Amino acid sequence: MTEVNVARYPSPELLSQINHLLPQLSSSGNLMTLEQLTAMLDSSAITLFVATHEGRTLGMLTLALFPIPTGVRAWIEDVVVDADARGMGTGALLTMTAVDHARRHGAVSVDLTSRPAREAANALYRKVGFVQRETNVYRFFIEN
Repeated sequence: MTEVNVARYPSPELLSQINHLLPQLSSSGNLMTLEQLTAMLDSSAITLFVATHEGRTLGMLTLALFPIPTGVRAWIEDVVVDADARGMGTGALLTMTAVDHARRHGAVSVDLTSRPAREAANALYRKVGFVQRETNVYRFFIEN
């Protein structure tokens, strides 16, 4: 049976599992370092959920949960299920575990974005109850 747990402690094993999944999420992203993983897990605003089955990591999801003047906001990012494990309900399990966590921590809604080309992901989000919002998403690129 697949289970979803919160990753609480950085380790080389967890880092390896994440770095196995990251190229499946984004071809332009970089692999994480142990320092970056430690910083992320130390953040009170971030919860990293990891789905496993019989010791094998199947996927992950990052939930950002933070207070703002209008309430507690919840935002799902970096959802990825290993290519060999897709279609088994892992994405839905990760997503609904994050939604339940957000609810328990006072959020009244959970937001996420998904590129239109990610048809399976978009279908999954609609299937579990997400509705598409009419909004503009803007991005500002910060040059280093």
